Amino acid sequence: MTNSENMKKELDMDKVQAFAGQVINDLSAGMSGVLVQIGDELGLYGALQELGPTNAKKLSLKTGTFERYIQEWLNNQAAGGYIDYDPEQKTYSLPEEHALILADSNSPFFMAPGFQVVSSLWYDKDKMVQDFKEGKGIGWHQHHHNLFFGTEAFFRSGYCANLVNEWIPALEGVEDKLMQGAKVADIGCGHGASTILMATKYPNSFFYGFDYHAESIETAKLRASEAGLTNAIFEVASAQDFEESGFDLICYMDAFHDFGNPLNAIQHAKSKLADEGSIMLVEPASFDEPEKNFNPIGRMYYAASTTLCVPHSHSQDGGYCLGAQAGPERVRQIIGEAGFSQFRIAQRTPVNLILEIKK
Repeated sequence: MTNSENMKKELDMDKVQAFAGQVINDLSAGMSGVLVQIGDELGLYGALQELGPTNAKKLSLKTGTFERYIQEWLNNQAAGGYIDYDPEQKTYSLPEEHALILADSNSPFFMAPGFQVVSSLWYDKDKMVQDFKEGKGIGWHQHHHNLFFGTEAFFRSGYCANLVNEWIPALEGVEDKLMQGAKVADIGCGHGASTILMATKYPNSFFYGFDYHAESIETAKLRASEAGLTNAIFEVASAQDFEESGFDLICYMDAFHDFGNPLNAIQHAKSKLADEGSIMLVEPASFDEPEKNFNPIGRMYYAASTTLCVPHSHSQDGGYCLGAQAGPERVRQIIGEAGFSQFRIAQRTPVNLILEIKK
C-alpha cells in the first residue's frame, strides 16, 4: 500500500480539501489587500464611483495611471467581488453599497485604510519574529508609520458615526454637561480624531488630548489647527502622568487594553476626575470566553492583539498584557480594584464595547 493510500485511509480528505480552500482564500485576500491599499491611495475606487460602468482605458485616463496595470487591478477586484463586471459590455463598476466601504471616507462603513494597518505589520514582521523569541515587547512608537496613519483613518469612520451621535448620549448625564461646558480628557488620543470630533460637536467644552507618542501629538495639533478649533489642546503625556485635573469626562478610545499597567492608569484617571465625573472606555467588542470570539471580527482583533496590543503592553512596566479581546469581566475586575463603584456596558456594537465608569 502506498503512502498516499495510507493517507487517504487515515485522513478525512474532504476536510483537507476544505481547509486547503480556506488557506487559498486567505492567500488571495492577503495578496489582494495590497491592491486595495493601492486603489485607496490612487483614488481608483472614487474614480470608479464617479465614472459608473467603465473600462481600464477610461479609468487610467481619469486617474493618470498605467492602463495595463489598471486592467489587471480591475480583474483582481472583480474576481474578489469588490467590483462588478458586465461580460457583455466588458465594463466594470463599483456598486453603491461597496462605495460606502471603499470610496466614501465620510461613510461609517469606510474600511479601506485598514489595509494600511496590515501593511505596517508586514514591514515589522522581522522585528516581531525576533520578539516572539525574546519576549521583550515592541512599543507602539517602534512600528512603521503606516500603522499610525492607517489606524487614525480606519477608526475615524466609526468615531464619526457613533461617538457624538450614539456613545456619548448613552452615558448618564454626560452630554448635558458637554453642551453647557465641561472639561474632557482623551487618553491615548493618537492623531486626535476622536478629540477633534468631540471638540467640534461641543464648542462650549474644552478638550485635552494626551498621548505618549510625540509625532502623533504633532499630527493632532496640525489636524486641530486645520479644523480651526480653539477648544482643543494636545500634549505629550502618558496615561499615568498627565497633570491636568478636574475632568468631567475622561475617555479611552481603543487604548485601555494597550497599557502596561491599566490599573495604575485608571487610578491616575480617578484622581483627575471631578467629583461627579465619568470615564468612558471604548474597547474592541469581545466576550469573556475565547470561543465566543472565534469569528471574523475576533480573528482580526486577535491578530492585532498578537502583533500590536500585547507587545506594546509588554514593553511597558506592569505586564498586564490584556490584549484586544480581554472581555468585559477582566476590565471590570481592574475597575473594581481601582475603587470605582459603578461599571456598566453602555452600548455594544459589532466592533466595540462602550463602558461607563463612575466613582
